[in-house]
Amino acid sequence: LGMMRAPILTFVSAGLITTPMSAFSLLRPALPVICLLLAAAPFSAAETKGPDLATGIKMRLTELTAANPHGIAVLVARDGKIVYEGGFGPADTEAKTPVTAATKFRIGSISKQFTAAAVLRLAEDGKLALTDTLAKFFPDFPGAEKITLYQLLTHTSGIHSFTDKPDFLTRVAKPITPAELIAYFRGDKPDFAPGAGFHYNNSAYVLAGEIVAKVTGKSFGEALRDLFFTPLGMKHTGVFNNATPPSDMAKGYSVNEGKSTAALDWDMSWAGGAGALYSTVGDLFLWNEALHGGKVLKPESLREMTTPVKLPEGVDGMNGGCGLVMSEVEGLRVISHSGGLNGWSSDLMWLPDQRCTVTALTNAMPAAPGLEPAGVTRKIAAKFLEDDIKKLPKPKENPDANPAALPDYAGQYDYKGAVMTVTAADGHLFAQLTGQPKYEIFASAPDNFFWKVTTAKVEFVRDDKKAVTAARHTQNGVTFTAPKLMGPAVKLTAERLAALSGKYQYGPAVMTVSHEEGQLYAQLTGQPKMPVFPKSGDEFEWRVVKASVKFVTGADGKVTKAVHSQNGATFDAPKIE
Repeated sequence: LGMMRAPILTFVSAGLITTPMSAFSLLRPALPVICLLLAAAPFSAAETKGPDLATGIKMRLTELTAANPHGIAVLVARDGKIVYEGGFGPADTEAKTPVTAATKFRIGSISKQFTAAAVLRLAEDGKLALTDTLAKFFPDFPGAEKITLYQLLTHTSGIHSFTDKPDFLTRVAKPITPAELIAYFRGDKPDFAPGAGFHYNNSAYVLAGEIVAKVTGKSFGEALRDLFFTPLGMKHTGVFNNATPPSDMAKGYSVNEGKSTAALDWDMSWAGGAGALYSTVGDLFLWNEALHGGKVLKPESLREMTTPVKLPEGVDGMNGGCGLVMSEVEGLRVISHSGGLNGWSSDLMWLPDQRCTVTALTNAMPAAPGLEPAGVTRKIAAKFLEDDIKKLPKPKENPDANPAALPDYAGQYDYKGAVMTVTAADGHLFAQLTGQPKYEIFASAPDNFFWKVTTAKVEFVRDDKKAVTAARHTQNGVTFTAPKLMGPAVKLTAERLAALSGKYQYGPAVMTVSHEEGQLYAQLTGQPKMPVFPKSGDEFEWRVVKASVKFVTGADGKVTKAVHSQNGATFDAPKIE
């Protein structure tokens, strides 16, 4: 439900393919780490013509939304004052309703910080404690006596996230009660022992939301209204009810090859404390000002919320606290969370040292290129705060770096949704992610390198024989380990890639297969285009999920179907174009 786009694949239609962050973003956190290697870069000169930030934003977003069938709302503020807010593109393409700053959007996993703040406020009032176990509130939940509320809020409980379940998206359009939703996942095998790992977890936040309801004696939405929305003047925020949607609400879309279709309409009873809220850019500004201005929580509670959880050594995860993630933009500290679900994506940033809010909401998931909220907010922040950025000390290169060691790092690394190819030449090291340009990376310490084009770094991991076996990548508050791929990569001719390209009937959905610059891509209806990697000339695999596809060729030499394998199931997908 919104945040973790680390490896950002998310094939979710009909539940055929689901990622560890399945519901894409509502139930996700932060940014597409690997696919935003470039997103932190400021607007180019061509994108920022004009005398001020507002002119640059208007020109760029007007241009992008004119060419794409969905809209976006943005807001920038500093020191409690709005510097710019506005909307672009359509809120409803059929009704030709434009997005304005007052347009309401579903915000997905941005909701998690409201859930976490409610738990922390109740702790301040002595009605619960973060050290309380889940058993105090759900005594019949398996393993509840070993899971703390803090672990629920920091994605370290080990509870299996219900959005990872293969049949999840076949169910999500129909209403469900909180008790039925909890029953849907309560019997799932845990991913790890409480506190022993990290996995972005929507089940945990549904439970946290219902704990807020139990303690207050109100529904989750009523509790948030009374705790936060009414006192803070957030008149345009609440739990989305599909039966009675609010006025001025955008319509959600999925964009594929420049065309939009109505997105799968989640019944938001499935999201609960993990991502059920709607809001406006103006209300999210009010929230940021209140939360970080001491009007929501006491200083010690806010510190708890914004202090990264300490993970066991070697465990990949986010630099996150309770409902918020700590990262950087061009060296500036950022506290943020993003969100997304079918038809909706969002991002809300707070830069504490500049007391600056930047937020963007859009009515599409996947969004059109250039309109992904997490990329838009970071580009705007980098432009708006470029004077502050210029004053920061630049990352220092290690003067003692040994050029002779550079060939050790050369090779390909499994970045799940892509491959990072590292090459050494003439005393320099370069890294290139699938579908992106090649960039030089610079040594900061032995085995440690950084990019200058964005805020990202990588540590190369060696085994006991000093051979490089993996790359540990950190960006946008997320760290993950990418194993080095051993053995020669399968090379396919352009003719073979063209033969595999086309459309395949995946049940009620269509898988569009295409190729660019020697890379094969697959895109399921309503989902982003993601690379698939060859195991042979016929069989390919996704890296973010355990799923593969084998293409079958007929007697005439033409591809007739794809055979998809995932979660122990196999089915045929006939080629239709």
